[in-house]
Amino acid sequence: MDAEDPALIARRLAELRLEHRDLDVAIERLIVDTTADELAVKRLKKRKLWLKDCIARLESALIPDEPA
Repeated sequence: MDAEDPALIARRLAELRLEHRDLDVAIERLIVDTTADELAVKRLKKRKLWLKDCIARLESALIPDEPA
């Protein structure tokens, strides 16, 4: 993937945001389920945090550099 192509970055951002939202829903469902595996919930939360970091990096890549 070309790190400089804003269209590719925007598309990847959309994919990551969708996965982040899907994980949010899955985590909420597991939390409500009293028989849910606590380790699975922790793993999903960790993945969700990783996605958030990736989203933040890509968003900052879309911000144009300003000359000093």
